[in-house]
Amino acid sequence: MSDAFQPGDLCLIVDSRGRRYLIDLRPGGSFQYHAGILGHDEVLGTAPGMVHRSSRGSRLISTRPRLVDYVLEMPRGAQVVYPKDMGAIVHWADIAPGHTVAEAGTGSGALTMALLRAVGPTGAVLSVERRGDHLAHARSVIGRFIGEIPSNLRLIEGDVVEVLAGETVDRIVLDLPEPWSVVAAAADALVSGGILAAYLPTVPQVMHLHDELRASRRFVDVETMEILLREWRLEGRSVRPASQMVGHTGFLTFARATAAELPPDADDPATGAGSSPS
Repeated sequence: MSDAFQPGDLCLIVDSRGRRYLIDLRPGGSFQYHAGILGHDEVLGTAPGMVHRSSRGSRLISTRPRLVDYVLEMPRGAQVVYPKDMGAIVHWADIAPGHTVAEAGTGSGALTMALLRAVGPTGAVLSVERRGDHLAHARSVIGRFIGEIPSNLRLIEGDVVEVLAGETVDRIVLDLPEPWSVVAAAADALVSGGILAAYLPTVPQVMHLHDELRASRRFVDVETMEILLREWRLEGRSVRPASQMVGHTGFLTFARATAAELPPDADDPATGAGSSPS
């Protein structure tokens, strides 16, 4: 990607009050908002970070969108996984360059793009989505941000259980209403020590998933968390938390796959037995 903006590039316009606007640059185009108009030709050929003026003299900064900017501003089909959760999934699932990651479902493609960045050009992402309309939307969204669908991304319409039957993967990330139905297939597809991550909105779903993970005897180190995000406002001597925050969006569950089924143990919660003496 050239340092200077070229036709077809994505551009994030930031006004003097920090409001963000995502545009696709094209010759002869224009960006219009409440404080005037900025012609695309004034941005094309300039470097990110330049200061521009609208037709009414308001200050605007043109820059390239971060992935987080794009996810929050892009058109959505299915509900997206928020950046605060995307970061936790990548790090707690320990997704690294060279890994092969299976994802289901693709949704709007937000998490798919984060996974692609994490695995790098030497890794691969296999993303499975049941709904063809969601998959088509995700393909458009990913292509718009990256410029193309990279060769290390496979987008498949279908059932993830059927797809996993012929795969060996390092990590599995599930954003599905019933991830417990994938546990057996995930255990067989994951390498020994591989990690399963699941994103769920409600406590009953998390409980059901934990029950299935324990009952399978193929996963250990099962943990669930949620990530809360609160911004702060600093205006002169006024320092205070924002009046609104991004609170509960979903629960994140992680578990490690074992090489084979675990033998029974007196302290194993799945047995319902304990080892403490009476």
